[in-house]
Amino acid sequence: MGKVTGFLEFQRLQEASEPANARIRHYKEFTLHLSDDQAKVQGARCMDCGIPFCNNGCPVNNIIPDWNDMVYRGTYREALENLHSTNNFPEFTGRICPAPCEAACTLGINSDPVGIKSIEHFIIDKGWENGWVVPQPAETKTGKKVAVVGAGPAGMAAAQQLARVGHDVTVFEKNDRVGGLLRYGIPDFKMEKSHIDRRVEQMKAEGVTFRTGVLVGKDFPAKIMNLAKETISPEQLQKDFDAVIITGGAEQPRDLPVPGRELDGVHYAMEFLPLQNRVNAGDKLKDQIKATGKHVVVIGGGDTGSDCVGTSNRHGAASVVQFELLPQPPETENKPLVWPYWPTKLRTSSSHEEGCDRDWAVATKRLEGKNGKVEKLIAARVEWKDGKMVEVPNSEFELKADLVLLAMGFVSPVQGILDAFGVEKDARGNARAATEGDKAYYTSVDKVFAAGDMRRGQSLVVWAIREGRQCARAVDEYLMGSSVLPR
Repeated sequence: MGKVTGFLEFQRLQEASEPANARIRHYKEFTLHLSDDQAKVQGARCMDCGIPFCNNGCPVNNIIPDWNDMVYRGTYREALENLHSTNNFPEFTGRICPAPCEAACTLGINSDPVGIKSIEHFIIDKGWENGWVVPQPAETKTGKKVAVVGAGPAGMAAAQQLARVGHDVTVFEKNDRVGGLLRYGIPDFKMEKSHIDRRVEQMKAEGVTFRTGVLVGKDFPAKIMNLAKETISPEQLQKDFDAVIITGGAEQPRDLPVPGRELDGVHYAMEFLPLQNRVNAGDKLKDQIKATGKHVVVIGGGDTGSDCVGTSNRHGAASVVQFELLPQPPETENKPLVWPYWPTKLRTSSSHEEGCDRDWAVATKRLEGKNGKVEKLIAARVEWKDGKMVEVPNSEFELKADLVLLAMGFVSPVQGILDAFGVEKDARGNARAATEGDKAYYTSVDKVFAAGDMRRGQSLVVWAIREGRQCARAVDEYLMGSSVLPR
Protein backbone atom coordinates (compact mmCIF):
# COMPACT_ATOMS: atom_id res chain seq x y z
CA MET A 1 0.00 0.00 0.00
CA GLY A 2 1.82 3.06 -1.22
CA LYS A 3 5.29 3.11 0.26
CA VAL A 4 5.56 0.55 3.03
CA THR A 5 7.63 2.84 5.24
CA GLY A 6 6.01 6.09 4.10
CA PHE A 7 4.20 6.75 7.36
CA LEU A 8 7.56 6.59 9.16
CA GLU A 9 9.40 8.82 6.70
CA PHE A 10 6.94 11.58 5.80
CA GLN A 11 5.09 14.17 7.85
CA ARG A 12 1.52 15.28 7.32
CA LEU A 13 1.32 18.38 5.13
CA GLN A 14 -1.48 20.89 5.44
CA GLU A 15 -2.82 22.48 2.28
CA ALA A 16 -1.43 25.95 1.63
CA SER A 17 -3.74 28.91 2.09
CA GLU A 18 -3.69 32.66 1.54
CA PRO A 19 -2.68 34.71 4.64
CA ALA A 20 -5.58 35.80 6.85
CA ASN A 21 -4.97 39.53 6.36
CA ALA A 22 -5.26 39.10 2.58
CA ARG A 23 -8.13 36.65 2.30
CA ILE A 24 -10.57 38.69 4.42
CA ARG A 25 -10.61 41.23 1.60
CA HIS A 26 -12.50 38.89 -0.73
CA TYR A 27 -15.00 36.02 -0.83
CA LYS A 28 -13.04 33.61 -3.03
CA GLU A 29 -11.66 30.26 -1.88
CA PHE A 30 -8.23 30.67 -0.32
CA THR A 31 -7.13 27.07 0.19
CA LEU A 32 -5.02 25.49 -2.56
CA HIS A 33 -4.96 21.84 -3.45
CA LEU A 34 -1.71 19.87 -3.16
CA SER A 35 0.81 19.70 -5.97
CA ASP A 36 1.38 16.34 -7.70
CA ASP A 37 4.55 15.69 -5.71
CA GLN A 38 2.94 16.71 -2.43
CA ALA A 39 -0.09 14.49 -3.06
CA LYS A 40 2.13 11.50 -3.83
CA VAL A 41 4.01 11.96 -0.56
CA GLN A 42 0.78 12.28 1.40
CA GLY A 43 -0.62 9.18 -0.30
CA ALA A 44 2.55 7.34 0.67
CA ARG A 45 1.72 7.88 4.36
CA CYS A 46 -1.21 5.44 4.12
CA MET A 47 0.10 2.52 6.14
CA ASP A 48 -1.60 -0.65 4.88
CA CYS A 49 -3.11 -1.07 8.33
CA GLY A 50 -5.00 -4.27 7.58
CA ILE A 51 -8.37 -3.01 8.80
CA PRO A 52 -8.93 0.43 7.23
CA PHE A 53 -11.08 2.10 9.87
CA CYS A 54 -11.17 5.20 7.65
CA ASN A 55 -13.64 3.39 5.37
CA ASN A 56 -16.20 3.07 8.14
CA GLY A 57 -15.35 6.49 9.55
CA CYS A 58 -16.47 7.91 6.20
CA PRO A 59 -20.28 8.00 5.87
CA VAL A 60 -20.12 7.23 2.12
CA ASN A 61 -17.53 4.49 2.76
CA ASN A 62 -14.93 5.91 0.41
CA ILE A 63 -12.36 3.26 -0.53
CA ILE A 64 -9.64 5.46 0.89
CA PRO A 65 -6.58 3.18 1.02
CA ASP A 66 -7.02 2.28 -2.64
CA TRP A 67 -7.07 5.82 -3.94
CA ASN A 68 -4.25 6.83 -1.61
CA ASP A 69 -2.17 4.12 -3.27
CA MET A 70 -3.25 5.23 -6.76
CA VAL A 71 -2.23 8.83 -6.02
CA TYR A 72 1.13 7.64 -4.70
CA ARG A 73 1.66 5.74 -7.96
CA GLY A 74 0.45 8.64 -10.12
CA THR A 75 -2.59 6.85 -11.59
CA TYR A 76 -4.83 9.84 -10.99
CA ARG A 77 -7.65 8.96 -13.39
CA GLU A 78 -8.01 5.55 -11.79
CA ALA A 79 -8.09 7.26 -8.39
CA LEU A 80 -10.88 9.53 -9.62
CA GLU A 81 -12.95 6.58 -10.84
CA ASN A 82 -12.49 4.89 -7.48
CA LEU A 83 -13.50 8.07 -5.62
CA HIS A 84 -16.58 8.59 -7.79
CA SER A 85 -17.69 5.01 -7.19
CA THR A 86 -18.76 5.99 -3.66
CA ASN A 87 -19.12 9.78 -3.76
CA ASN A 88 -21.00 11.76 -6.41
CA PHE A 89 -19.56 15.13 -5.38
CA PRO A 90 -16.06 14.88 -3.89
CA GLU A 91 -15.42 18.55 -4.71
CA PHE A 92 -18.02 19.37 -2.03
CA THR A 93 -16.72 16.99 0.63
CA GLY A 94 -13.06 17.69 -0.23
CA ARG A 95 -13.68 21.30 0.73
CA ILE A 96 -16.23 21.39 3.55
CA CYS A 97 -16.41 17.94 5.14
CA PRO A 98 -14.86 17.86 8.65
CA ALA A 99 -13.25 14.53 7.69
CA PRO A 100 -14.45 11.92 10.19
CA CYS A 101 -12.35 9.51 8.11
CA GLU A 102 -9.20 11.18 9.43
CA ALA A 103 -10.38 10.80 13.04
CA ALA A 104 -10.64 7.05 12.32
CA CYS A 105 -7.23 6.75 10.61
CA THR A 106 -5.07 4.09 12.27
CA LEU A 107 -1.99 6.29 11.94
CA GLY A 108 -3.83 8.87 14.05
CA ILE A 109 -3.56 6.67 17.15
CA ASN A 110 -0.06 7.91 17.88
CA SER A 111 0.75 10.34 15.06
CA ASP A 112 -0.86 12.81 12.67
CA PRO A 113 -3.44 10.98 10.54
CA VAL A 114 -3.17 10.68 6.78
CA GLY A 115 -4.36 13.89 5.08
CA ILE A 116 -7.30 12.09 3.47
CA LYS A 117 -9.37 15.20 2.83
CA SER A 118 -6.51 17.01 1.09
CA ILE A 119 -5.90 13.98 -1.15
CA GLU A 120 -9.60 13.81 -2.04
CA HIS A 121 -9.50 17.54 -2.87
CA PHE A 122 -6.46 16.92 -5.08
CA ILE A 123 -8.04 14.00 -6.95
CA ILE A 124 -11.27 15.73 -7.91
CA ASP A 125 -9.58 19.01 -8.87
CA LYS A 126 -7.16 17.00 -11.02
CA GLY A 127 -10.15 15.34 -12.66
CA TRP A 128 -11.88 18.61 -13.52
CA GLU A 129 -8.62 20.17 -14.75
CA ASN A 130 -8.05 17.28 -17.15
CA GLY A 131 -11.63 16.94 -18.41
CA TRP A 132 -12.13 13.52 -16.87
CA VAL A 133 -15.44 14.41 -15.22
CA VAL A 134 -18.00 13.87 -17.98
CA PRO A 135 -21.73 13.13 -18.17
CA GLN A 136 -22.75 9.48 -17.79
CA PRO A 137 -26.20 9.27 -19.41
CA ALA A 138 -28.16 6.04 -19.24
CA GLU A 139 -27.93 3.74 -22.27
CA THR A 140 -31.62 2.88 -22.02
CA LYS A 141 -34.63 4.60 -20.44
CA THR A 142 -37.05 2.90 -18.06
CA GLY A 143 -40.05 5.10 -18.71
CA LYS A 144 -40.39 5.72 -14.96
CA LYS A 145 -40.60 9.27 -13.60
CA VAL A 146 -39.23 10.43 -10.24
CA ALA A 147 -39.71 13.79 -8.54
CA VAL A 148 -37.04 15.00 -6.11
CA VAL A 149 -38.11 17.81 -3.80
CA GLY A 150 -35.04 19.77 -2.68
CA ALA A 151 -31.89 20.42 -4.69
CA GLY A 152 -29.32 20.15 -1.90
CA PRO A 153 -26.62 17.46 -1.79
CA ALA A 154 -29.07 14.67 -0.84
CA GLY A 155 -31.46 15.55 -3.65
CA MET A 156 -28.67 16.03 -6.16
CA ALA A 157 -27.08 12.68 -5.29
CA ALA A 158 -30.40 10.83 -5.51
CA ALA A 159 -31.27 12.52 -8.80
CA GLN A 160 -27.94 11.76 -10.41
CA GLN A 161 -28.00 8.10 -9.40
CA LEU A 162 -31.56 7.59 -10.64
CA ALA A 163 -30.92 9.37 -13.94
CA ARG A 164 -27.90 7.17 -14.60
CA VAL A 165 -30.06 4.03 -14.48
CA GLY A 166 -32.57 5.44 -16.92
CA HIS A 167 -35.32 7.13 -14.91
CA ASP A 168 -36.68 10.54 -15.88
CA VAL A 169 -35.86 12.74 -12.89
CA THR A 170 -37.20 16.22 -12.15
CA VAL A 171 -35.76 18.17 -9.22
CA PHE A 172 -37.94 20.86 -7.62
CA GLU A 173 -36.20 23.62 -5.65
CA LYS A 174 -37.86 26.55 -3.86
CA ASN A 175 -34.82 28.84 -4.27
CA ASP A 176 -33.81 30.51 -7.51
CA ARG A 177 -30.63 28.42 -7.79
CA VAL A 178 -29.72 24.78 -7.22
CA GLY A 179 -27.63 23.67 -4.26
CA GLY A 180 -29.71 24.04 -1.10
CA LEU A 181 -27.61 24.90 1.93
CA LEU A 182 -24.47 24.40 -0.17
CA ARG A 183 -25.62 27.37 -2.22
CA TYR A 184 -27.09 29.64 0.44
CA GLY A 185 -25.58 28.38 3.69
CA ILE A 186 -21.90 27.68 3.00
CA PRO A 187 -19.93 30.91 2.39
CA ASP A 188 -18.19 31.27 -0.95
CA PHE A 189 -14.80 31.51 0.74
CA LYS A 190 -15.25 27.90 1.88
CA MET A 191 -16.75 26.64 -1.38
CA GLU A 192 -17.28 28.69 -4.51
CA LYS A 193 -20.60 28.03 -6.21
CA SER A 194 -19.03 27.28 -9.58
CA HIS A 195 -18.50 23.75 -8.22
CA ILE A 196 -22.27 23.34 -7.92
CA ASP A 197 -22.92 24.91 -11.31
CA ARG A 198 -20.70 22.53 -13.26
CA ARG A 199 -22.26 19.50 -11.53
CA VAL A 200 -25.68 20.83 -12.47
CA GLU A 201 -24.56 21.05 -16.10
CA GLN A 202 -23.26 17.49 -15.92
CA MET A 203 -26.57 16.30 -14.46
CA LYS A 204 -28.60 18.14 -17.11
CA ALA A 205 -26.55 16.33 -19.76
CA GLU A 206 -27.43 13.08 -17.99
CA GLY A 207 -31.14 13.87 -18.33
CA VAL A 208 -32.01 15.52 -14.98
CA THR A 209 -34.50 18.39 -15.20
CA PHE A 210 -34.22 21.20 -12.63
CA ARG A 211 -37.17 23.42 -11.80
CA THR A 212 -36.19 26.28 -9.50
CA GLY A 213 -38.45 28.76 -7.77
CA VAL A 214 -41.04 26.03 -7.18
CA LEU A 215 -42.42 25.38 -3.70
CA VAL A 216 -44.08 22.05 -2.99
CA GLY A 217 -46.94 22.44 -0.52
CA LYS A 218 -48.50 25.46 1.16
CA ASP A 219 -48.89 27.16 4.55
CA PHE A 220 -45.18 27.95 4.86
CA PRO A 221 -43.82 31.03 6.66
CA ALA A 222 -44.01 34.17 4.52
CA LYS A 223 -40.23 34.35 4.03
CA ILE A 224 -40.32 30.90 2.40
CA MET A 225 -43.44 31.58 0.35
CA ASN A 226 -41.78 34.73 -1.00
CA LEU A 227 -38.90 32.70 -2.45
CA ALA A 228 -41.04 30.78 -4.89
CA LYS A 229 -42.46 31.81 -8.26
CA GLU A 230 -44.97 28.98 -8.24
CA THR A 231 -46.31 26.22 -6.01
CA ILE A 232 -47.17 22.59 -6.69
CA SER A 233 -49.27 20.38 -4.47
CA PRO A 234 -47.98 17.05 -3.17
CA GLU A 235 -51.08 15.45 -4.68
CA GLN A 236 -50.04 16.68 -8.12
CA LEU A 237 -46.56 15.21 -7.74
CA GLN A 238 -47.98 11.89 -6.59
CA LYS A 239 -50.25 11.88 -9.63
CA ASP A 240 -47.60 12.88 -12.18
CA PHE A 241 -44.66 10.80 -10.92
CA ASP A 242 -44.06 7.14 -10.09
CA ALA A 243 -42.09 8.04 -6.97
CA VAL A 244 -41.36 11.20 -4.95
CA ILE A 245 -38.29 11.83 -2.78
CA ILE A 246 -38.33 14.69 -0.27
CA THR A 247 -34.80 15.83 0.56
CA GLY A 248 -35.08 19.35 1.98
CA GLY A 249 -32.64 20.59 4.59
CA ALA A 250 -33.10 21.00 8.34
CA GLU A 251 -33.93 24.70 8.07
CA GLN A 252 -35.81 25.30 11.32
CA PRO A 253 -33.24 27.12 13.50
CA ARG A 254 -33.05 26.88 17.28
CA ASP A 255 -34.30 30.14 18.80
CA LEU A 256 -33.10 32.11 21.83
CA PRO A 257 -36.07 32.75 24.18
CA VAL A 258 -34.68 35.63 26.24
CA PRO A 259 -35.93 39.18 26.91
CA GLY A 260 -34.94 41.48 24.06
CA ARG A 261 -35.02 38.78 21.37
CA GLU A 262 -37.42 40.98 19.37
CA LEU A 263 -34.95 43.88 19.07
CA ASP A 264 -33.76 44.97 15.65
CA GLY A 265 -30.27 43.65 14.96
CA VAL A 266 -30.91 40.13 16.32
CA HIS A 267 -30.97 37.59 13.49
CA TYR A 268 -30.68 33.92 12.80
CA ALA A 269 -27.43 32.98 11.07
CA MET A 270 -29.45 31.79 8.10
CA GLU A 271 -30.97 35.23 7.73
CA PHE A 272 -27.45 36.67 7.55
CA LEU A 273 -25.32 34.21 5.56
CA PRO A 274 -27.47 33.63 2.43
CA LEU A 275 -27.65 37.36 1.67
CA GLN A 276 -23.90 37.64 1.16
CA ASN A 277 -23.94 34.58 -1.10
CA ARG A 278 -26.65 36.24 -3.18
CA VAL A 279 -24.62 39.42 -3.46
CA ASN A 280 -21.58 37.39 -4.52
CA ALA A 281 -23.74 35.80 -7.21
CA GLY A 282 -24.60 39.24 -8.59
CA ASP A 283 -28.00 39.81 -7.00
CA LYS A 284 -28.98 43.37 -6.05
CA LEU A 285 -30.37 43.48 -2.51
CA LYS A 286 -32.07 46.38 -0.81
CA ASP A 287 -31.77 45.37 2.82
CA GLN A 288 -28.70 43.18 3.25
CA ILE A 289 -27.79 42.54 6.88
CA LYS A 290 -24.25 43.89 7.18
CA ALA A 291 -21.70 43.69 9.98
CA THR A 292 -19.70 46.66 8.70
CA GLY A 293 -18.45 48.79 11.59
CA LYS A 294 -20.56 46.86 14.10
CA HIS A 295 -19.78 44.99 17.29
CA VAL A 296 -20.90 41.48 16.39
CA VAL A 297 -21.78 38.74 18.88
CA VAL A 298 -22.19 35.22 17.48
CA ILE A 299 -24.05 32.83 19.78
CA GLY A 300 -23.11 29.23 19.00
CA GLY A 301 -19.69 27.65 18.68
CA GLY A 302 -20.20 25.35 15.70
CA ASP A 303 -19.50 25.59 11.98
CA THR A 304 -22.41 27.93 11.28
CA GLY A 305 -21.14 30.29 13.95
CA SER A 306 -17.68 30.10 12.42
CA ASP A 307 -19.16 31.03 9.02
CA CYS A 308 -20.78 34.07 10.64
CA VAL A 309 -17.39 35.06 12.04
CA GLY A 310 -15.68 34.81 8.65
CA THR A 311 -18.41 36.75 6.88
CA SER A 312 -18.49 39.46 9.57
CA ASN A 313 -14.74 39.96 9.26
CA ARG A 314 -15.09 40.35 5.50
CA HIS A 315 -17.80 42.95 6.04
CA GLY A 316 -15.38 44.93 8.21
CA ALA A 317 -16.90 44.40 11.66
CA ALA A 318 -15.54 46.56 14.48
CA SER A 319 -15.24 43.45 16.67
CA VAL A 320 -16.42 39.84 16.63
CA VAL A 321 -17.12 37.76 19.73
CA GLN A 322 -18.29 34.14 19.57
CA PHE A 323 -19.38 32.16 22.58
CA GLU A 324 -20.66 28.70 23.35
CA LEU A 325 -22.89 27.36 26.10
CA LEU A 326 -20.75 24.26 26.69
CA PRO A 327 -17.36 24.25 28.45
CA GLN A 328 -14.18 24.72 26.44
CA PRO A 329 -13.10 21.33 25.09
CA PRO A 330 -9.54 20.03 25.54
CA GLU A 331 -6.94 21.08 22.98
CA THR A 332 -5.99 17.44 22.39
CA GLU A 333 -8.38 14.52 22.57
CA ASN A 334 -7.81 11.39 24.64
CA LYS A 335 -7.02 9.16 21.66
CA PRO A 336 -6.93 5.80 23.51
CA LEU A 337 -10.41 6.58 24.81
CA VAL A 338 -12.15 7.89 21.69
CA TRP A 339 -10.38 6.48 18.61
CA PRO A 340 -11.71 5.67 15.97
CA TYR A 341 -14.73 7.84 16.78
CA TRP A 342 -15.13 11.58 16.24
CA PRO A 343 -13.39 13.26 19.18
CA THR A 344 -14.46 16.24 21.24
CA LYS A 345 -11.58 18.71 21.14
CA LEU A 346 -10.90 22.38 20.56
CA ARG A 347 -11.22 23.19 16.86
CA THR A 348 -9.95 26.46 15.45
CA SER A 349 -11.32 27.25 12.00
CA SER A 350 -9.83 29.47 9.33
CA SER A 351 -12.44 32.09 10.26
CA HIS A 352 -11.25 32.11 13.86
CA GLU A 353 -7.70 32.68 12.63
CA GLU A 354 -8.92 35.79 10.80
CA GLY A 355 -9.95 37.48 14.04
CA CYS A 356 -12.39 36.56 16.77
CA ASP A 357 -12.65 36.53 20.57
CA ARG A 358 -13.96 33.15 21.67
CA ASP A 359 -15.50 32.23 24.99
CA TRP A 360 -17.09 29.13 26.51
CA ALA A 361 -19.58 28.20 29.23
CA VAL A 362 -21.51 31.42 28.64
CA ALA A 363 -25.30 31.78 28.67
CA THR A 364 -27.27 34.75 27.35
CA LYS A 365 -29.62 36.24 29.96
CA ARG A 366 -31.12 39.14 28.02
CA LEU A 367 -30.61 41.64 25.22
CA GLU A 368 -30.95 45.38 25.77
CA GLY A 369 -31.17 48.39 23.50
CA LYS A 370 -32.73 51.75 22.72
CA ASN A 371 -35.33 52.80 20.17
CA GLY A 372 -35.96 49.15 19.31
CA LYS A 373 -32.34 48.40 18.34
CA VAL A 374 -30.03 46.05 20.19
CA GLU A 375 -27.04 47.68 21.91
CA LYS A 376 -25.75 45.15 24.40
CA LEU A 377 -25.98 41.56 25.49
CA ILE A 378 -26.11 40.53 29.14
CA ALA A 379 -24.58 37.12 29.81
CA ALA A 380 -23.39 35.00 32.71
CA ARG A 381 -20.90 32.23 33.31
CA VAL A 382 -22.32 28.75 33.74
CA GLU A 383 -21.00 25.43 34.95
CA TRP A 384 -22.31 21.91 34.66
CA LYS A 385 -23.12 19.93 37.78
CA ASP A 386 -24.70 16.47 37.71
CA GLY A 387 -25.59 17.00 34.07
CA LYS A 388 -27.38 20.28 34.73
CA MET A 389 -26.40 23.80 33.81
CA VAL A 390 -25.99 26.12 36.80
CA GLU A 391 -25.24 29.84 36.68
CA VAL A 392 -22.05 30.85 38.46
CA PRO A 393 -22.93 33.36 41.22
CA ASN A 394 -21.92 36.97 40.58
CA SER A 395 -20.65 36.16 37.09
CA GLU A 396 -22.95 38.38 35.04
CA PHE A 397 -21.28 40.60 32.44
CA GLU A 398 -22.23 42.58 29.36
CA LEU A 399 -20.99 42.78 25.80
CA LYS A 400 -21.44 45.63 23.36
CA ALA A 401 -23.57 44.29 20.53
CA ASP A 402 -24.89 46.05 17.43
CA LEU A 403 -25.51 42.76 15.63
CA VAL A 404 -26.36 39.46 17.34
CA LEU A 405 -26.30 36.30 15.21
CA LEU A 406 -27.99 33.14 16.47
CA ALA A 407 -26.08 30.06 15.30
CA MET A 408 -27.25 27.42 17.74
CA GLY A 409 -28.07 24.66 15.29
CA PHE A 410 -31.26 23.49 13.65
CA VAL A 411 -34.03 21.53 15.29
CA SER A 412 -35.87 20.05 12.30
CA PRO A 413 -36.95 20.53 8.70
CA VAL A 414 -39.50 23.27 8.07
CA GLN A 415 -42.70 21.45 8.92
CA GLY A 416 -44.78 22.77 6.03
CA ILE A 417 -43.57 20.22 3.52
CA LEU A 418 -43.98 17.20 5.81
CA ASP A 419 -47.43 18.38 6.85
CA ALA A 420 -48.38 18.96 3.22
CA PHE A 421 -47.51 15.37 2.32
CA GLY A 422 -49.01 14.04 5.54
CA VAL A 423 -45.82 12.17 6.34
CA GLU A 424 -45.50 10.55 9.75
CA LYS A 425 -42.78 12.25 11.83
CA ASP A 426 -40.40 11.11 14.54
CA ALA A 427 -40.00 12.75 17.96
CA ARG A 428 -37.66 15.40 16.50
CA GLY A 429 -40.01 16.45 13.71
CA ASN A 430 -38.15 14.62 10.93
CA ALA A 431 -39.78 12.33 8.38
CA ARG A 432 -40.01 8.84 9.86
CA ALA A 433 -38.33 6.31 7.56
CA ALA A 434 -35.99 3.37 8.13
CA THR A 435 -32.68 2.95 6.31
CA GLU A 436 -32.72 -0.85 6.06
CA GLY A 437 -35.10 -3.54 4.93
CA ASP A 438 -37.69 -3.77 2.17
CA LYS A 439 -39.00 -0.27 2.84
CA ALA A 440 -35.73 1.63 3.21
CA TYR A 441 -36.25 5.40 3.08
CA TYR A 442 -39.98 4.82 2.48
CA THR A 443 -42.30 7.10 4.44
CA SER A 444 -45.81 6.44 5.71
CA VAL A 445 -47.25 7.94 2.50
CA ASP A 446 -47.61 5.92 -0.70
CA LYS A 447 -44.86 6.50 -3.29
CA VAL A 448 -43.07 9.03 -1.04
CA PHE A 449 -39.47 8.56 0.17
CA ALA A 450 -37.33 10.82 2.40
CA ALA A 451 -33.57 11.26 2.70
CA GLY A 452 -30.91 13.61 4.04
CA ASP A 453 -31.67 16.19 6.71
CA MET A 454 -35.38 15.70 6.02
CA ARG A 455 -35.07 12.18 7.48
CA ARG A 456 -32.10 12.27 9.87
CA GLY A 457 -32.07 15.90 10.97
CA GLN A 458 -29.22 18.41 10.85
CA SER A 459 -26.09 16.67 9.64
CA LEU A 460 -23.05 16.82 7.37
CA VAL A 461 -22.95 17.15 3.58
CA VAL A 462 -21.31 13.72 3.39
CA TRP A 463 -24.26 12.17 5.25
CA ALA A 464 -26.63 13.90 2.82
CA ILE A 465 -24.78 12.38 -0.13
CA ARG A 466 -24.85 8.94 1.49
CA GLU A 467 -28.57 9.14 2.16
CA GLY A 468 -29.30 10.40 -1.35
CA ARG A 469 -27.38 7.49 -2.87
CA GLN A 470 -28.99 4.89 -0.64
CA CYS A 471 -32.45 6.34 -1.18
CA ALA A 472 -31.88 6.24 -4.95
CA ARG A 473 -31.23 2.52 -4.73
CA ALA A 474 -34.37 2.01 -2.64
CA VAL A 475 -36.45 3.95 -5.18
CA ASP A 476 -34.93 2.01 -8.08
CA GLU A 477 -35.79 -1.27 -6.36
CA TYR A 478 -39.32 0.00 -5.69
CA LEU A 479 -39.80 0.93 -9.35
CA MET A 480 -37.98 -1.95 -11.04
CA GLY A 481 -38.00 -4.81 -8.51
CA SER A 482 -34.19 -4.84 -8.28
CA SER A 483 -31.31 -2.38 -8.65
CA VAL A 484 -27.72 -2.29 -9.85
CA LEU A 485 -27.08 0.92 -7.90
CA PRO A 486 -24.65 0.64 -4.98
CA ARG A 487 -25.71 1.39 -1.44
